[in-house]
Amino acid sequence: MIDTDVAVIGAGPYGLSATAYLRAAGVRTLTLGEPMSFWRTMPAGMLLRSNWSATSIADWRGPLSLDAYCAKTGERFGRPIPLDRFIAYGEWVQRSVAADVDRRSVSQVDRRSEDYLLSLSDGERVTARRVVVAGGIAPFAWRPPSLAHLSPDYASHTADHSDLASFAGRKVLVVGGGQSALESAALIREAGGDVEVLVRQARIIWLHGGKYHRMLGRFAPVFYAPTDVGPLGLSRLVAATDLFRALPRSAQDPLARRCIRPAGAAWLVPRLADVPLTVGCTIRAATPGPGGLKVEISDGSVRVVDHLLLGTGYRIDVHRYPFLGPDLVSGLRLVNGYPVLGAGLEASVPGIHFLGAPAAWSFGPVMRFVSGSWYAGRAVTRSITRATRDPGHLESSSQLGPLAEAASLEHAEQDPDGDLRGEEELASG
Repeated sequence: MIDTDVAVIGAGPYGLSATAYLRAAGVRTLTLGEPMSFWRTMPAGMLLRSNWSATSIADWRGPLSLDAYCAKTGERFGRPIPLDRFIAYGEWVQRSVAADVDRRSVSQVDRRSEDYLLSLSDGERVTARRVVVAGGIAPFAWRPPSLAHLSPDYASHTADHSDLASFAGRKVLVVGGGQSALESAALIREAGGDVEVLVRQARIIWLHGGKYHRMLGRFAPVFYAPTDVGPLGLSRLVAATDLFRALPRSAQDPLARRCIRPAGAAWLVPRLADVPLTVGCTIRAATPGPGGLKVEISDGSVRVVDHLLLGTGYRIDVHRYPFLGPDLVSGLRLVNGYPVLGAGLEASVPGIHFLGAPAAWSFGPVMRFVSGSWYAGRAVTRSITRATRDPGHLESSSQLGPLAEAASLEHAEQDPDGDLRGEEELASG
């Protein structure tokens, strides 16, 4: 039996950020999971749409930032940042803050009277006073129910593929107008596939990477936060997480939608020059047949393809985390699958915290991106340390070293003196 103060489930950007801040504050922390596991499942050759600062884990200026990684390792790479380079950076962060990461998976988490019991994949158990869930979005891949009858041979989600070269020589209809769908189409085309993109929206939104930053010049940091989430006029607001969550729900929801609407990076445009982009249409029916998959489109046209690739995004529903015990889930207050969280990203069941996309309903759209790990790591640590010791400990502790400044600031990301290379509309991590 292993005993710890905090068990962090997940070793991606959010889990690593939480581990960094918790351990810097002297909290006994056990981190569980394969480092950067979700990112490893993404298609080879992908590029990150987020800007340089927003792609940093835990902080954007300190010892775990991309700048620090490049300075310490001698690595050099361009922008947009290649997926494999980001994974290597994440592994470096993991070695820096969680060299002892336990790579076993968690099969179940149950709440007991005063702590939590975690059952691991090999049967061993862990007791923890608190649990930080940083399990990522892999379980939440959304497939339209109208296409549920199709076998994986005919339809799959972009999350199902780590190598799109398997579609070489095949006719593929990609559904979706976001970065994942559009970049997948580009990769399939470049691998030798015959591809078309079908978009429900009336137009595709292209992000022109810093257009308004260049227009604003030295005043750009006044309007754009290094979190790189949200357009001109919203970037600073959504970066100030506590301020955003203080807004009435009637204001939060439309603002969040504006920040996360489907869009693609403008650097994809030339790569899709030979790819048909059909907008304003949906799939009415899809029927397998001897010649392939017959797809009926809402404009009355028909396609016969080998495969449907669904770039239809993710819909949060924490019921789909396989490790959450039924009694624990039944005690959570949920809204449309999102846990309702309070200070420190703590759920209605005391002692369990949710980081990343599941926190977006309570803490805003920045939680859907890597840059949200800056706030989440600090906030969960601040909450846990204040629950067990003097409230001023985290801010004043010399143990924090280079992370102390970031941990002590409510909104470190609001400093206007950074190197900001944001997107015109939206960033992703």
